[in-house]
Amino acid sequence: MSKELIRLSNCTMAFDGEVVLDGINLYINDKEFLTLLGPSGCGKTTTLRIIGGFQTPTSGDVFFDGVRINAVPPHKRAVNTVFQKYALFPHLNVYENIAFGLRLGKTDEKGKKVKLSEQEIHQRVMEMLEVVNLRGFEKRHISQLSGGQQQRVAIARALVNRPKVLLLDEPLGALDLKLRKDMQNELKRIQKAMEITFIYVTHDQEEALAMSDTVVVMDAGKIQQIGTPEDIYNEPKNAFVADFIGESNILDGIMRDDGVVEIFNRKFKCLDSGFEKDEPVDVVIRPEDVDIVPENEGQLKGTVTSVTFKGVHYDTIVDFYGFKWLIQTTDFCPVDSRIGIKIDPDGIHVMKKSHYSGMFGDYSSYSEEYEEISDASIDPEEEEQEGGNEE
Repeated sequence: MSKELIRLSNCTMAFDGEVVLDGINLYINDKEFLTLLGPSGCGKTTTLRIIGGFQTPTSGDVFFDGVRINAVPPHKRAVNTVFQKYALFPHLNVYENIAFGLRLGKTDEKGKKVKLSEQEIHQRVMEMLEVVNLRGFEKRHISQLSGGQQQRVAIARALVNRPKVLLLDEPLGALDLKLRKDMQNELKRIQKAMEITFIYVTHDQEEALAMSDTVVVMDAGKIQQIGTPEDIYNEPKNAFVADFIGESNILDGIMRDDGVVEIFNRKFKCLDSGFEKDEPVDVVIRPEDVDIVPENEGQLKGTVTSVTFKGVHYDTIVDFYGFKWLIQTTDFCPVDSRIGIKIDPDGIHVMKKSHYSGMFGDYSSYSEEYEEISDASIDPEEEEQEGGNEE
């Protein structure tokens, strides 16, 4: 069983009266790769800085291995940080950049400075070069390294002091797409090799899903959901999480019974239960969970309004009664074609209504027809047929 290493208890942070963290409660386990994920201004970097000791919460407590550390300065915490700007020393080579912190020595329990021998420094630097795959680069100057190599030096410099926790504040932001993906794999490998806790901050949901053991989704200074990447993607708690993590079609629905949800006045089987009978709900349908079928075989029928080729699949926008859906499919359906869709029960996820309800979902601009479909007395199929007869 994993051991708890860090706990934030009711942590609030305010700047000039503006609350940027609102009562955060979070625990982080030893040897865990945890990612704080959310849009700019959500509070994720502030949370990281509180853990690192760079900021003290306005209220609440920070515990490390069961000990309250609110007043402990950064250099006395078993924590190191890698920032987006690596802050490497350009006048020093790779070896000396990594060795810099070791040469400063550390303070023992009696407050006395203890310096390491050159032999120990050499051994630890070479170990780190091996971990970050930079053996043979020790004499290179920083200006001779690629962005990815510079990042590895920054990570090695942070790890050489053997912290229990490494904090990473959007360290891949300056890299190109391919290098970012390569470094995602490298960071996960390094974390496993070092067997320490990584706390990673990003606004990139693909990064979070690819690397993390645990993802913490944040917005407006609050934690919206905590879970494994699979849980966050497949079982979002509210419309914000569903929209922020991947692509989503988020619809108004009514839970008619356990395992039965109504969308567009059509009943669909689902796997969700525990809602009140006839409770209004938000319904998430991922674009990849929709099957395109001939119009006469569909549970819903619509018109293709846009098709974009994405290499592996087509992003197909379909108009269902004035509401635009995104469908990701390998089948090409030309613009203006009529199609039907089918959705398996496990492709439908039902969520409680929240203050995020109605903010996401439609892939078009606002449509007056959307207000009409909220009226249960209207049958969208009949409305469409009547419109066709009038033409």
